[in-house]
Amino acid sequence: MKQAKIFIYNTFAGVLTEDEHGYKFLYDPEYLANESAEPVSLTFPLTDKPFLSNVLHPFFDGLIPEGWLLDIAEKNWKIDNRDRMSLLLACCKDCIGAVSVHPFIP
Repeated sequence: MKQAKIFIYNTFAGVLTEDEHGYKFLYDPEYLANESAEPVSLTFPLTDKPFLSNVLHPFFDGLIPEGWLLDIAEKNWKIDNRDRMSLLLACCKDCIGAVSVHPFIP
């Protein structure tokens, strides 16, 4: 199982999990309780219910670099381009925009 902490403007917003059943994104209850909370994207409205998918949610997949930058990531970290969660964890700590992805360390 792989997990990532999802941040919006450096505020912890929720957890993305990959397991044998697919992918799940779940907002953190404390984040939802904050009246200034913003959704991660239009496809993830604020709710306490999990967002489930058999493939990596398109919003998160879209954060992964493409082209020559993806080639560099694959070669340097030896990550298969089909392992989308590993690429997300390796490449998306400092994305352009509001959202960042960090490894989940319990």
